[in-house]
Amino acid sequence: MVVDDYDELLKFYELHETIGTGGFAKVKLASHHLTGEKVAVKIMDKDSLGDDLPRVKIEIEAMKNLSHQHVCRLYHVIETPKKIFMVLEYCPGGELFDYIIAKDRLTEDEARVFFRQIVSAVAYIHSQGYAHRDLKPENLLIDENHNLKLIDFGLCAKPKGGLDYHLMTCCGSPAYAAPELIQGKAYIGSEADIWSMGVLMYALMCGYLPFDDDNVMALYKKVMRGKYDIPKWLSPCTVLLLSQMLQVDPKKRISIKHLLNHPWLIQGYNCPVEWYSKCPLGYMDEDCVTELSVYCKYSKHSMSCLISEWNYDHTTATYLLLQSKKSRGKPVRLVHSLALVEPSSSSFKDLKSRNKLDFEDCNSVDHPYVFGSMEFSDDELFYDDCTLSGIEQMTSKEYSKYRVELNSMDSAPATPISQRAQTKKSENKENSDTKLSKNEDPFLHPGPWTPVATKKGILTTPNHNILAAPKEKSCTKDTPTKRAPVVNHETATATISPDRRCRSVDLDLNQAHLDSAQKKKGTKVFGSLERGLDKVITMLTPSKRKGFAKDGPRKLRAHYNVTTTNILNPDLLLNEITRVLPKKNVDYVQKGYTLKCKTQSDFGKVTMQFELEVCQLKPEVMGIRRQRLKGDAWVYKRLVEDILTSCKV
Repeated sequence: MVVDDYDELLKFYELHETIGTGGFAKVKLASHHLTGEKVAVKIMDKDSLGDDLPRVKIEIEAMKNLSHQHVCRLYHVIETPKKIFMVLEYCPGGELFDYIIAKDRLTEDEARVFFRQIVSAVAYIHSQGYAHRDLKPENLLIDENHNLKLIDFGLCAKPKGGLDYHLMTCCGSPAYAAPELIQGKAYIGSEADIWSMGVLMYALMCGYLPFDDDNVMALYKKVMRGKYDIPKWLSPCTVLLLSQMLQVDPKKRISIKHLLNHPWLIQGYNCPVEWYSKCPLGYMDEDCVTELSVYCKYSKHSMSCLISEWNYDHTTATYLLLQSKKSRGKPVRLVHSLALVEPSSSSFKDLKSRNKLDFEDCNSVDHPYVFGSMEFSDDELFYDDCTLSGIEQMTSKEYSKYRVELNSMDSAPATPISQRAQTKKSENKENSDTKLSKNEDPFLHPGPWTPVATKKGILTTPNHNILAAPKEKSCTKDTPTKRAPVVNHETATATISPDRRCRSVDLDLNQAHLDSAQKKKGTKVFGSLERGLDKVITMLTPSKRKGFAKDGPRKLRAHYNVTTTNILNPDLLLNEITRVLPKKNVDYVQKGYTLKCKTQSDFGKVTMQFELEVCQLKPEVMGIRRQRLKGDAWVYKRLVEDILTSCKV
């Protein structure tokens, strides 16, 4: 039997629409079965990766070791013979780049909010010994709270000798690359990141790049000279900060330490930039651990030990997604689902032998340790009257009491499960009346320890110790006062492979024959066959197929990557766009009201891929949604602006 590469992923997640593509990866929106949380799944084909496979390994290792409020969170890594799946934090606001081009340029106040977050993220990764080496607006995403998240650590470096150790690899995007890197000299990664941050800040404030040219060699010359235009709308303090970051001589460049306290960044705030992590690695959230313990029928101590393996498997993902729910004020509850957490029994054996722990749930090495399964014998079930369905039917008061009793059990001396089941009715009332201590702040600072993964391979690279967070006063103004509307991604149906679809058709045909066989003796045999055939025909008819787009454009909320138009008829608007595209040497494939566009070089190589979609914003307002899929961001900006300007919209 051939195993589908997606089978392991689909155990835990429901896949929705594609939200981005790259050179060797595709990103899909997905939902986690147990928590209901939305995630982004980065799907990579190993054969297509080729020489880029080490880069993926570097990215996974870095993201396992980094945990910061402005760094995109890694939840889960799944590796199959042909695929690598990275389950990441979902940021519905899209790229910072799209936000810049939609607004033309940002005001100084809004740019300051974003730049403080960028400085915070970079200062943190530098404190962990990493240099990003590919800082640009395309690698910063906007989350649902309008905060930035840094992504794409494929080019990052962690020198063994520390950040002061010189690097030699020339990498990154030419327009953001530091002069010493372009010249092929040995360079320090943190200093190169400061230059890229200067280019990024210029792009935020001006809406275009300080160094830009279609000819790469001409671009390199501009970068090495370090000369750029200073628009009249920039304040003197802004100009000063840009000049301090865009210093050709890296030794004269401002350091990240001095950036944290720079007057431009502190203006309007009551403290320097807070760079340390508010969600450090190694921290165990009591509520999240308790919820997993209840769901999986383990003691809190055993569950904490399992989570602290940090294998970035489904156990890690479920715990981190529960943490994410709690941080947003959502109930820390798991939903009833067929997708269950399934740790291997070997993880418990290894953990027991390594830490010499007396596991309350591990009296027998042959015991089937499967999260949420019903493979326990009657005398092994503690709270055997509270199965998964029973927990789902509990009231909030009963559920709280159940969690309290679990806490009281966890603090009691170790007792075999069989004895615990017999004595559960005679427990003291004081235990059931105990109240859980709840932390008001979802992010608490633990001791400076981080668990280390012990397995081998790409998926289990070890975590390293983090620096102890310094005690600083919290700023009172670190979020924008005006928040842009968030993208309303309509939940689409799960993507179904052709093989899976064919199997479902066969099942329906077999069911039709089975129905007819059961009623063969009667006169309804032909009616049964007709019903079976009608069912198949209905399923195969495009207009009835699940997930098939209805007539008319999608209804979307106004967003910064949607351009409003004066044309009210969607078909006329679509015709106007398709009239212009060939004139701009853009090839396209039409699917409903979406145009999948691409440009090619003279040698047939695809240089740009993007989508244009006609959508409805209000009953009387039509818009054009745009999304870059592949290619240089600023070339895409100029091309799309040219297309929309040429359309009579």
